[in-house]
Amino acid sequence: MKRHNDSDATMMERIHSGQPVFGLFVSIPHPIIIEMIGAAEYDFVIIDCEHTTTGLEVVEEMVRAAELVGITPLVRVATLERTEILRLLDCGVKGIVIPHVEDVQQIDEVVRHAYYHPIGQRSLNSGRAGSFAKYSLQDYIVQANESIMIVPMIESIAGVRASQEILAHPQVSFVLEGAADLSQSLGVPWQTEHPDVQAALAELHHIAVQSQVPYATVARGEADMVRWSREGVRIFVLGDDRNTAFRAYWNKRNLYRTSGGWK
Repeated sequence: MKRHNDSDATMMERIHSGQPVFGLFVSIPHPIIIEMIGAAEYDFVIIDCEHTTTGLEVVEEMVRAAELVGITPLVRVATLERTEILRLLDCGVKGIVIPHVEDVQQIDEVVRHAYYHPIGQRSLNSGRAGSFAKYSLQDYIVQANESIMIVPMIESIAGVRASQEILAHPQVSFVLEGAADLSQSLGVPWQTEHPDVQAALAELHHIAVQSQVPYATVARGEADMVRWSREGVRIFVLGDDRNTAFRAYWNKRNLYRTSGGWK
């Protein structure tokens, strides 16, 4: 099953050609959520292993669902530990989203675990990601090194200040803002529209443009999408599956209250 707007272009090829791409954080640990998001014609998902208890077996099933509906599965990791990154990539994950990046050494560590020689030292394996050695494994490791995405999340003022060095790393695919934790680091938790937070985001975006690194925003409404589109942003994370579902449920439930109750 493929989406009707599928193409052979990879996610990064679409980004570099100027096409917008849309994704969601996925916190509900079930493959049918991925199928629903794919049916809604999103381009990628970020399976969240930082703020959830999702296990590896479930992640692998969610990756299969992403492959089924033709969207790109990324994972936000909980740690930079070698085994976690290795096992996620061996499930077939296409990219690693690194939370709370504040220095380039964090990128170096993930790259070492995520890439094969000559870029890194990822442990060799002939399992699912390598099609169980159906094809040349030497060709596979070249292809894997060309397609893996590394995505730092900048979500503190320290990260913003270090972002020029972070984004200079050649393996960074795009950068994702984290305005929520950024607001906390600035002393105004959850006030993502606060002028200090917005100024820090504008600085990060400016550095990303200078560094020729695509910038991804967590769009928090239509005005946000319009603003960042006008700034040339083409990567939009439209929130989290749990919150999206809750708002839909809540709004439908509130139809009764706002109508004054049906007679």
